[in-house]
Amino acid sequence: MKIRGVLLLFLSCLVALQVKAQVQVGNDRPGYVNPEDREVDMDNPTFVPMVKVGKVLLGKDSIQYVEMNNVYVYPPIIFKNAQQRAAFNRLVYNVKKVLPIAKEVNQIIIETYEYLETLPNKKAKDEHMKRVEKGIKQEYTPRMKKLTYQQGKLLIKLVYRECNSSSYNLIQAFLGPVRAGFYQAFAWVFGASLKKTYDPTGVDRLTERVVLMVEAGQI
Repeated sequence: MKIRGVLLLFLSCLVALQVKAQVQVGNDRPGYVNPEDREVDMDNPTFVPMVKVGKVLLGKDSIQYVEMNNVYVYPPIIFKNAQQRAAFNRLVYNVKKVLPIAKEVNQIIIETYEYLETLPNKKAKDEHMKRVEKGIKQEYTPRMKKLTYQQGKLLIKLVYRECNSSSYNLIQAFLGPVRAGFYQAFAWVFGASLKKTYDPTGVDRLTERVVLMVEAGQI
């Protein structure tokens, strides 16, 4: 029950985000496999490293250049025991699993906000969001159930990282403070919080290290 609850609390964040009829995400794209259904490959990059080749004009000469992802170099981690090594490997696995979902959410937020801005008034926006909430629960409930408890909690943090806002604030912005308070209370019952922030230089620095290397295609 706990696992299901934490996954559904993230679903509650998504409820406020996707305009189903307007945004083409997930299984709407032919051949697309949702991130939670993909096998995590620990031996190959999750994101394909970017290599861009171009030319610039310098005087009368053209000079070819190569643009690549950032490459991050860190000192090796010294594990005190096998448990610490296993915990780090589990963190890498979970980041590779849920980071693509967090990025999907960020894109949904941008496109949803742009669409809502085209609606004529608050009544139209509220009616639209009610339809969205119903549709998202139907679509995302089975998707979020495929994640584990720890993956659900990590996803909440990575949503903050991608969107620069907590899940609670996102829900509040779209659905209002009363609904946001309800979802936060629901999350609290299952030992999580939609108000979780992300501290890349503090408590989450190891997660940030993994995220940066995953984004760069290094792991």
